[in-house]
Amino acid sequence: MFKKITDSKIIAGIKAQDDNILEWIYDNYYQTVENHIIKNSGSPDDVPDVFQDTIIILYRQITADSLELSSDLKAYFFGIARNLWNASLRQKNRMTGISPRFDMADESDAEENEDLIFERIMSRAFYKLKPDCQTILTLYSDGYSYQEITEKMHLKSEVYARRKKYLCKEALLDLVRADSEYQEYLRFRK
Repeated sequence: MFKKITDSKIIAGIKAQDDNILEWIYDNYYQTVENHIIKNSGSPDDVPDVFQDTIIILYRQITADSLELSSDLKAYFFGIARNLWNASLRQKNRMTGISPRFDMADESDAEENEDLIFERIMSRAFYKLKPDCQTILTLYSDGYSYQEITEKMHLKSEVYARRKKYLCKEALLDLVRADSEYQEYLRFRK
């Protein structure tokens, strides 16, 4: 199955839980997610969980009619996966300082739910940003220096790249705060 399938057909296939579409997604999106995870402190064992969680989040957004694409579906899918992996890394970093005798079963589940909710909010907000803001924030989060960002985006200077990144980050935070689910998320965390 090497043929190109339109985003609308993929979305309809996900909604219908079509095995052929899910297999196509796996064949065409998995490698991108795997490369990112391995490049960012992960192992091949981490990839299936992140990939599956990404499909679940996408499926929930599609069935809830809350999916708002401003880019192609593959980029959107990768954004969810990247956000999930970053949340997983944050979780691992938090857990390294916790005493081993502390029972984390219930708290871990709650934190995982909080992370998934926040990732959904962030993902929705991210894809409402202008494409240049999406690009600069993605490059920055992928570890590119301001000089590299300046060159890749053909900007005037590193100072301008820093300013642009700051403004895009502020725009993202404004969109997150304006999201109706964000207020629910804040109540959930208390």
